[in-house]
Amino acid sequence: SVQGKRAEYYEATLQLRDINEEVIVYAEKEIEKVKLHISKKIKLKNGVDYQLSDNELTRALGKRLQQKFGGNLKVTASLHTRKNNKDLYRVTVLFRGIDFKKGDQVEYQGDTYVVKMLSKDIFLQDIKTGKKVHVRYKDAREVKLC
Repeated sequence: SVQGKRAEYYEATLQLRDINEEVIVYAEKEIEKVKLHISKKIKLKNGVDYQLSDNELTRALGKRLQQKFGGNLKVTASLHTRKNNKDLYRVTVLFRGIDFKKGDQVEYQGDTYVVKMLSKDIFLQDIKTGKKVHVRYKDAREVKLC
């Protein structure tokens, strides 16, 4: 466990939502690899929460999940406590999965597209015209697998 810190201590919460088993397995391997301590794992109907020992490592893991699987990443911080005149924040990293992956054919606003890239946004290319569009993750529900 983290030196000098209690077993139940945590700095960050990683929230995985609307994801498949592959995302969970990947996240847990990454947590192990960087030696993040899990103080609590909470299974929910549509995902899992992990209470983790380090803010920065948890943020970095969120970025890796988005790069690997595509999905909506949202990081929020809330003031947890003050220690030695320093504000200590607890970070929540929310990763929400999507139903499609790079290379999939999808329908968006009545047209058929190919998913070209999943990064900060969703990049689609119209199959007929070749026109490229980008869709924000908050609008991902409008993109349907063909």
